[in-house]
Amino acid sequence: MDSSAYSSFARGSFSSSIGDSSELEANLPLKDRLKGFKSSKYDIDSYVTSKCQTMSEKEIKVLCSYLIELKKASAEEMRKSVYANYGAFIRTSREISDLEGELLSLRNHLSTQAALIHGLAEGTSIESLSGDIEDSTLDHSSNETSEHPNTDEWLVEFLDDLEVLLVEKRMDEALAALDEGEQIAEGSNRRRALSTPALSTLQTAIRNQRQKLACLLEQTISQPSTRGVELRSAAQALKKLGDGSRAHMLLLSSHQQKLQRSLQSFRSSSNSGGGIYTAAISQFVFSTIAQAASDSLAVFGEEPAYASELVTWSVRQTDGFAVFLKRYVIASSAAVGSVRIAAECVQICMGHCSLLEARGLALTPVLFRHFRPFIENAITANLRRIEQTSAALAAADDWLLAYSPVASRLFPRSSSTSSLATVVSQPKLSRSAHRFNTMVQEFVEDMGSIESLQLDALTLEGVLQVFNSYINLLITALPSSVENEMNLEGSATKIVRLAETEAQQIALLANASLLADELIPRAATKLFPQNRTETPRKTAERQSRVPEQREWKRRLQRSVDRLRDSFCRQHALELIFTEEGDTRVNAQMYLSMDGNGNPEEPEWFPSQIFQALFAKLTRIASMATEMFVGRERFATVLLMRLTETVILWLSEDQAFWEEVEEGPRPLGPFGLQQFYLDMEFVILFSSQGRYLSRNLHQVIKNIIARAIDSLASTGTDPYSALPEDDWFAEVAQIAIKMLTGKANFGNVDREATSPTASVSAKSISSVHSHGSN
Repeated sequence: MDSSAYSSFARGSFSSSIGDSSELEANLPLKDRLKGFKSSKYDIDSYVTSKCQTMSEKEIKVLCSYLIELKKASAEEMRKSVYANYGAFIRTSREISDLEGELLSLRNHLSTQAALIHGLAEGTSIESLSGDIEDSTLDHSSNETSEHPNTDEWLVEFLDDLEVLLVEKRMDEALAALDEGEQIAEGSNRRRALSTPALSTLQTAIRNQRQKLACLLEQTISQPSTRGVELRSAAQALKKLGDGSRAHMLLLSSHQQKLQRSLQSFRSSSNSGGGIYTAAISQFVFSTIAQAASDSLAVFGEEPAYASELVTWSVRQTDGFAVFLKRYVIASSAAVGSVRIAAECVQICMGHCSLLEARGLALTPVLFRHFRPFIENAITANLRRIEQTSAALAAADDWLLAYSPVASRLFPRSSSTSSLATVVSQPKLSRSAHRFNTMVQEFVEDMGSIESLQLDALTLEGVLQVFNSYINLLITALPSSVENEMNLEGSATKIVRLAETEAQQIALLANASLLADELIPRAATKLFPQNRTETPRKTAERQSRVPEQREWKRRLQRSVDRLRDSFCRQHALELIFTEEGDTRVNAQMYLSMDGNGNPEEPEWFPSQIFQALFAKLTRIASMATEMFVGRERFATVLLMRLTETVILWLSEDQAFWEEVEEGPRPLGPFGLQQFYLDMEFVILFSSQGRYLSRNLHQVIKNIIARAIDSLASTGTDPYSALPEDDWFAEVAQIAIKMLTGKANFGNVDREATSPTASVSAKSISSVHSHGSN
């Protein structure tokens, strides 16, 4: 159930449970409906109880789940809103801090001006502290005199002590003394306990010392040697002085300087690449960012202005780190197509970065933005390397299937049953196909380690691209392929060793089918490992990609179909045409059987081209049995498509049918019978080989019907001229046995009434001569 459906269901359950009262309330104006929420006596629990009394436990659970989802969505929306307005938050917070400082200065200035105006209004100097204060304040036992100074000597002593604290950098004591002095100044100003000059001197001194203390705190925070508790204490003290924005900026700047010095040190080190080097840098960078976040939280809490500034600072540092890593580590690896090193570096950084999410710092998108283009370049370079290597190996491949050289070394010839089983389980491919498979497996495995970059679609498309390129090489290896002719003409740059024999050409198909059916899809599963714990969101994303994966596998099969179609087209042309370009299937071979007068009945046997088709299909089936172990379906489809190619050519040969249907010599009964026999022969051996498709059977029936119509157009009843269907089946069956060497010629004296009595010894010998050829 998606979120919208779930929300609708929850709202429906909730509304149905409220009853008629809520329907009445719904008709009220919005202002009246909100009165209950504005009341000071509003109670959430009682409100929910009153609304949900009639709800069942299941409906209440559904409502609670719906409210929790709303809370999560609201929190996520707030988080996105805050992240989207970092700059505005920071500018506003700084302006507020500056405004607070100006208001504080203005307040002090107004206090000073008020004291001066008050003195001028009286027209006389205000007496010293000892003259104004009553005699009772001189009593040393009084608490009032113990809390406030009563002489100007205290001011001198106070300023001296404050100076000493600042010189000795006793920041906490100096800050406490300044706070005490401000309280005394404020109290004296209110009760006129100090003379105006003394009060002005105290206020000026406090203001100057505060500025001096702030400078000392800034210097302390900026010192490279300041760490840990001392750093946080200095920032806390500067914040208490009223300059929190400056304190937070200096705190982050201290960590930034630490990062810069360390990155410079890493850059100057001799080790400039690899996982260990990247891990050391990444761990240091993100641990420093984590420490900065901890210091900021400890000193400034979760105030939005400081939190936003922290996030912005963290993003900036992550940007700098990503640029550093790209320039000095990943760029060189990506340039040469070494996906493994680049993927390892990215995986390490992503792992360290994800640990900061618990602190509210989601910096993974920053790395994603920087690393994805470089990894894409590495993917492109790696795919180009796979294509170039495959083309180089195809130029020297003998197109013979064998086990992987690695498997042969690991499991030498042995009588051990387990060793033999292990070797047999290995795929049999040609040398270039073995290397191609190894490169693709390594490439996909490297890409599967950086799932966080969401490059699975690009990786699968790249694998499909290099597979299409390899299929093009296999097509070029076919002697009569169009692609090979283009290569010979110079329009292509790849040189591929030709597969001259039928066994080599079938090996091309074995390479393609095994790669597309098993090996490459098995490699693709590394991009979607199923044995790890997945969140519901990742599970939903994986399920949404299932149709795309199915389409990807279908595209693999379409590439194999191109190779198979080229193979079938080549062998069909070899059957249909001679080396001189003449066709072996023409109308005269059927029209000439019915000459002038009463010709003698011919020796009934399938035509030579269909004998050759049967022989070729038998050879291919025998070789495919050995090469397509476990993939018999592909071998069956191959035989089916090759047969269809020949028959479809005959069905669509306009010259053949124009001569049969409109030529000067019409098709006679013997010609129709021979044509019918040829087609039934094709149906029989295709059916026995289990590669008679519905399409092939229908096409044959259509062309038989067309030939029958051609004879009927001459006024002859075709059905009276044709024997029964059993006759065609028996003659075709005997022909198959004779062509395969399984016929029994011991009983030469056959009955004269046998439908195959016309198959003479002469036709038998001719069949053997065709088979040997």
